[in-house]
Amino acid sequence: MNIRSLTRGDGVVIGAAVLLFIASFLDLYSFDGLSDSVDLPSLWGSGPVVMSVVLAGIIGAALIVVGHGLPQPRKVVGLDLHQFGVAFTVFAAWSALGNVFDAPGGLNNIGPGSGEGAPTAGTGLIIALIATLVMAAAAVASPLVPALKAALVPAPRPAAPQPPYGGQPQGGYGYPGAPGAPGAPGAGQPQASAFGGQPQQPSYGGQPPAAAQAPAADFSPFWFAVPVARPLFAEDGSPAPIAELAPGTWYLAVEQRGPALVAQTQDGRRGVLQDTTGIQRG
Repeated sequence: MNIRSLTRGDGVVIGAAVLLFIASFLDLYSFDGLSDSVDLPSLWGSGPVVMSVVLAGIIGAALIVVGHGLPQPRKVVGLDLHQFGVAFTVFAAWSALGNVFDAPGGLNNIGPGSGEGAPTAGTGLIIALIATLVMAAAAVASPLVPALKAALVPAPRPAAPQPPYGGQPQGGYGYPGAPGAPGAPGAGQPQASAFGGQPQQPSYGGQPPAAAQAPAADFSPFWFAVPVARPLFAEDGSPAPIAELAPGTWYLAVEQRGPALVAQTQDGRRGVLQDTTGIQRG
């Protein structure tokens, strides 16, 4: 599982799940005038509360995190794990709300004369309601709120970022004009002579190499990283993805086509990244 695929919304869900687990060991209900010597049951003392609130919330949070962390989405009866997780968290919040209004238990559970009046929601049940409400809200809002869609763990910047076009030629992957670089942009065009490993030779137009390095249409290739795993489609418009860009890896954007980017992977493949929201530039 790739931790860098998790979003800030997933972090809120994880925190709420931890709070829910802690609340499960606190009081389920309380009475006015109850003696301190009486031990009240925790949330684990009620089967309906455990099943519909505690376990449903924790399972929902786990499905959301696992669904985002897997490299490929897993589906069950047509729904992916994230959708199942959202449904579980909403159900847990709804169940917790109902139990707060009608706290389970009664005087028969702790003996007669131990307290007065009807039982009210205990500390554990109230905290469980807050935790499940936060969990459900984060699960539903994560795909909609940009602040929650951002990566939980930012991609590390490259140790020695190489400049894009311009500057001194660099060898190895990442430099678009390195000799023999697969998918090098500008191949077969006059600019290629400036990046073909012979910087001393003039380009076809008789201009020095520095003039040929000027990017067309004011676009300069740059390094970028994606916040979550995103598909890379073929340049011919085929619907099937040719690769998947993973968080934590830097890729080179070699061309811009409207809102989309033409990116080059480490193995030299080029494709179109259609979803460029939230990318981190190097």
